[in-house]
Amino acid sequence: MSATSEGQDRRSPVLSLAPGAVRGALRTADGVLIEAVYEPCTADFGRDSAAGRGTAIVVAHGFSGSVERPAVRRAAQVFLRRAAVVTFSFRGHGRSGGRSTVGDREVLDLAAVVEWARSFGHERVVTVGFSMGGSVVLRHAALHKERPGSRTDAVVAVSAPARWYYRGTAPMRRLHWIVTRPVGRLVGRYGFRTRIHSRDWDPVPLSPVESVPLIAPTPLLVVHGDRDAYFPLDHPRMLAAAGPAELWLEPGMGHAENAADEALLARIGDWLAAR
Repeated sequence: MSATSEGQDRRSPVLSLAPGAVRGALRTADGVLIEAVYEPCTADFGRDSAAGRGTAIVVAHGFSGSVERPAVRRAAQVFLRRAAVVTFSFRGHGRSGGRSTVGDREVLDLAAVVEWARSFGHERVVTVGFSMGGSVVLRHAALHKERPGSRTDAVVAVSAPARWYYRGTAPMRRLHWIVTRPVGRLVGRYGFRTRIHSRDWDPVPLSPVESVPLIAPTPLLVVHGDRDAYFPLDHPRMLAAAGPAELWLEPGMGHAENAADEALLARIGDWLAAR
């Protein structure tokens, strides 16, 4: 693992980072290099420097996202007013290595990032994931609950699917075409800058809804918009019913980080900081 301190990424005019930011290159348990960025909390704690080290929020983006995407940066900037923030690019996305497995081995990416966040001395590390990232934070919370270095202290899943292979909406049928067809994967690579693995899942990973009962007693919040074009409301309701969870159904909201406005992000940040 390597890291360098940067307040501004000179390679990209888009990625403007908070003072004291640290860029890392993290190696996962299966050997994939993941790009990540740590940013200290921007709130003024006066002389109480320990207060700023209390919580770190790890942000897991949706399919075709990355550290540099505007919606990810907007979420990070809202969360930074409440806690330190770590953003990263899943495998196959951005400058990370490997190829996307669309929610399976991405759990290893998140585990490496959470462990890195803990290395900055935070008392609590919490996770928030959007869409594909929402499925990953749920599975990670279940599978790493007993691992002190990589576990999470609270979880928020936004616009997450409850079950695999869902094709009930037109956007999800298009996504399955991109993921499962050779021509679709070319579209993903060059149209969405996402490199997708060509192999099918074997074995099929634990689903998000199967993960939820394993997360307790870690606090869990499920957030979903009532205008989500990808996953209808039976998905969040299934997740919330599967185990102890708080459910927010957001009127007028669409899908994932692109649809999460500043007011909602602020409420999520407050919920995470208080748990």
